[in-house]
Amino acid sequence: MSRKIFFFDLDGTLLNSEKRITSKTMEALRTFTDAGNYFCINTGRQMDSARAVYDGLSLSFKGSFLCGSNGTEIYSVDEDKYVYRTGVPLELVPKIMDLADSMDVHCHTYNADHIVTRHDNECIKYYRRVIKTPYIVTGDVLKYVTEPPSKMISIELHDHEKQERFREALQELVGDKITLLYSNPYYLEIFPSEAGKGSAVKRLADILGVDLKDTYAAGDEQNDVSMIEAAGCGIAMANATDFVKSRADVVTQLDNDHDGLAEFILGAL
Repeated sequence: MSRKIFFFDLDGTLLNSEKRITSKTMEALRTFTDAGNYFCINTGRQMDSARAVYDGLSLSFKGSFLCGSNGTEIYSVDEDKYVYRTGVPLELVPKIMDLADSMDVHCHTYNADHIVTRHDNECIKYYRRVIKTPYIVTGDVLKYVTEPPSKMISIELHDHEKQERFREALQELVGDKITLLYSNPYYLEIFPSEAGKGSAVKRLADILGVDLKDTYAAGDEQNDVSMIEAAGCGIAMANATDFVKSRADVVTQLDNDHDGLAEFILGAL
């Protein structure tokens, strides 16, 4: 029997409102992976945060992979190594931050183990309520970011129209080199166009020799659409946005707080 891969977004999908995996969903995952199938967290979070979630939930599924920063990083848990990495071109990093500063929008990036930001403000404090990665505040970002970062992120907590103006101006600046997608109403994800959650689905399936028809992907927000469309079976949560639901093959009857995914995980066997 051919192996299958199930890709999961974290917040609003695999995790409930308390940032946990419920026992029924956990048991379904155990049954799925014990049958020799692959488990993959496919998240907008940077890899250190994705790994912290995996470890914090005491997950130990054989055949586990983590796709971080919207598909710019793919990591094999079993082999303890990256199988793919890309990043935002270094020369664009200060240009993107300059544009954000000129439009009064927060923007930060990352190195291997820190958030790197020019400003210590309300936005970075809000972001770190969930993302516990330590941060560096500096006027010289490239002093601490010496390799293409996996992604950047813009945050605007109060004026979405201002952030939309920034998104439009940034798209003009970067053209087709960079993809800009909202992971929630406040967060604009900035990452290389060669990546994306959908590209991660295709790339990991190719690496593992899994037919795309045997891939499953579940999500709830705009940045999940590409993986939902790329997978053989794309699943939108009952709590997903209407746009995400419109792009999915199926929609769960129950939300992420009521084991909406459990029947689909078992149904994939």
